[in-house]
Amino acid sequence: MTKPPPPPPSLPPRPDGSSTSPTVASPTILQQPSHRKRGGSKSPKVFRVFRSVFRTFPIISPACGFHSPIPRSAPNTHHDGHIHGATRTTGTLFGYRKARISIAIQENSRSIPILVLELAVQTARFMQDMGTGLLRVALECEKKPGERVRLLDEKIWSAFINGRRIGYAQRREPNQFDLHVLQLLNAVSMGAGVLPPHLADANDGELAYMRAHFDRVVGSKDSETFYMLNPETNSGPELSIFFVRI
Repeated sequence: MTKPPPPPPSLPPRPDGSSTSPTVASPTILQQPSHRKRGGSKSPKVFRVFRSVFRTFPIISPACGFHSPIPRSAPNTHHDGHIHGATRTTGTLFGYRKARISIAIQENSRSIPILVLELAVQTARFMQDMGTGLLRVALECEKKPGERVRLLDEKIWSAFINGRRIGYAQRREPNQFDLHVLQLLNAVSMGAGVLPPHLADANDGELAYMRAHFDRVVGSKDSETFYMLNPETNSGPELSIFFVRI
């Protein structure tokens, strides 16, 4: 796993507008998505790092079942773990441990995100659930007659984790805080950990992250799925994020 470059002394203001230290500007090198399809992933050993990081938290067993008719079977994959017909993207989960977790989807680790989503669940709790094994996140929104909005451009989603209602998820345009975090991690292709201690928040704790390759599968204009697959085995997705418009 490639280590992120040394960060500047502080992060820009958080999404809620608060800041624990003065802002120090840094050059933005994230690039606009080129919409090209990506190749396969590398570094399968990092998934052992994921497990070792997440399993340091107390385990909270999630409920079973799903609110929506989401597929439960693993998708068909090639020998390298890549899903047939899928587009390879980069997914980053990040947030202060006691604050809400955000999910950023990028074409690659050096591009401006095509989607930033905030879930109504604490980062530490989400990581605890990751430590239990397979995790399914279902995001639902209502289909509005006559309205033509791309699925991933929907603003508000009802959110479920392994069948447990967690409230709502909200899409937002990438702000300065999001871009700064992704800038710090631009050299990381896959990995998990925390950013340096001086970036921690006095109230919300350390700023944690997880980054991996996600396979994007478009089912229809009303359904898309992002699968985080373990390239070490062919046992199916470690994390699945379902977007469904019903």
